[in-house]
Amino acid sequence: MDGVSLDGGQLTACHDCDLLLRLPGLQAGRVRVDCPRCGAQLYECSDSGPEVGVALLAAGAVTFVLANVYPVLTLEIAGNRNAATLWQTALALHGQGMPEVALLVLFTGIVMPALELASMLYLQLPLLLGRALPGFPAMMRLRGQARPWCMVEVFLLGVLVSLVKLVHLASVEPGIGLWAFFGLIVLMAASASRFRPHQLWERYQTCRATR
Repeated sequence: MDGVSLDGGQLTACHDCDLLLRLPGLQAGRVRVDCPRCGAQLYECSDSGPEVGVALLAAGAVTFVLANVYPVLTLEIAGNRNAATLWQTALALHGQGMPEVALLVLFTGIVMPALELASMLYLQLPLLLGRALPGFPAMMRLRGQARPWCMVEVFLLGVLVSLVKLVHLASVEPGIGLWAFFGLIVLMAASASRFRPHQLWERYQTCRATR
């Protein structure tokens, strides 16, 4: 067997070659651990503290609220000026006989981003305060399931395509909500790049042990 024991830490398997080994704890001082068989990265410790991740999530939550409260676009056609938020856009699509499209807009633009932000805050904020809330494993699984469906960038790409097509027919002004969605994409990407499940599990187990 090619298995390797690293500092007697948590037992795991490489996601590329299925090599069974033990990961070192955070106290081992390792920044990055690679599989000794195939070289795949098993985990990497963040070079910034948990405060940065929580701050990014809090800013993302505020930006998400702004993106859904303020209009995404303002259209002016023949003197008629209309502005709509994302929620109002979904309602208008439903009213025009396109419930599937309305549901898709709600699901990818509102429900899943809100679910990911809420789950990430639930996972990281209590640990920052030294508390281990119940349901941590279930919330970790929920976050993993919600992440692939959080497609705010796809929604914005659709909006930009629509803007290009509408610019010759009407006066189109990007609203605060659209700029907030751009900010939300940046903040969520930065938060995801600092998400380290291994470190969260370590802090969770430490908080549980000290209760």
